[in-house]
Amino acid sequence: MERGNRNAMRALTFFFVMLCWAGVVHASTLDDVKARGSLRCGVNPGLQGFAAMSDDGQWSGFDVDFCRAVAAAVFGDPEAVEFVPLSAKDRFDKLAKGEIDLLARNTTWTMSRETLLHFRFAGVSYHDGQGFIVKKLLGVTSALHLSGAAVCFLAGTTTQDNVEDFFREKEMQFVPVMFDTLDKLVAAFDGGECDTYTTDLSQLYAVRLRLADPDDSLVLPDVISKEPLGPLVRQGDDQWYSIVRWTLYALINAEELGITSASVDEMLATSRKPEVRRLLGAEGDLGASMELTADWAARAIKAVGN
Repeated sequence: MERGNRNAMRALTFFFVMLCWAGVVHASTLDDVKARGSLRCGVNPGLQGFAAMSDDGQWSGFDVDFCRAVAAAVFGDPEAVEFVPLSAKDRFDKLAKGEIDLLARNTTWTMSRETLLHFRFAGVSYHDGQGFIVKKLLGVTSALHLSGAAVCFLAGTTTQDNVEDFFREKEMQFVPVMFDTLDKLVAAFDGGECDTYTTDLSQLYAVRLRLADPDDSLVLPDVISKEPLGPLVRQGDDQWYSIVRWTLYALINAEELGITSASVDEMLATSRKPEVRRLLGAEGDLGASMELTADWAARAIKAVGN
């Protein structure tokens, strides 16, 4: 009798666990996004070219457009997005806690961010590399001349590891000066608190435009790292991962196939090329497996281009 009760309890426990598991799977990110009626997308609080808000509250930029593409794929509405500005320090915590559905914030794809932080990168949307910016008065033309320099960088980024590796390999010394926001860092560099600022090259050129006198500063030619940037999501929801990943690939394929936001409707109606017809939903139904409409990719391309 005791053994029978124990077996019955095991069976009930297994049944309960399976019910809970089924509930978790059903309550997917896509379900949450649809129930809310909008996508919560984490972006940079202000990086020209990637994510920046205008005086009238309108967001624009490369990463911002990717968020809109995902919203268009899901809802057919690129404006069904709530942009959540996040610092480099806070971005992973917000994603892990489910406060955002997607992080599209000029973030480097690394092994540790997938294996230790349990995120999944959808792919590479922008391939960058780390460099240095200096004031011309410093008289420096190469990063190899920066031994002993005070180096500014943002906390919570791959920048610190890269700069430490570079200086150690070259047997050079430096003084680290860390900041938690880009605004503080730019002010410090502009005010002479550090000799150089190091980060991705795309960000250096954007920051240069924010300086009091951009022409007084120089981006050095040295590139000390590979920085494959891309959008990422939490692990454990393959359906949502597929939606984000294949939205990225759809935009890349659209560029290869010559499909633009202006031409997508015409190509959808007239193209005889099988690749184009499948991508835009004229043939087959690639969206069904992700619980999206057949024209999900066409909607994303029409919203933001390729």
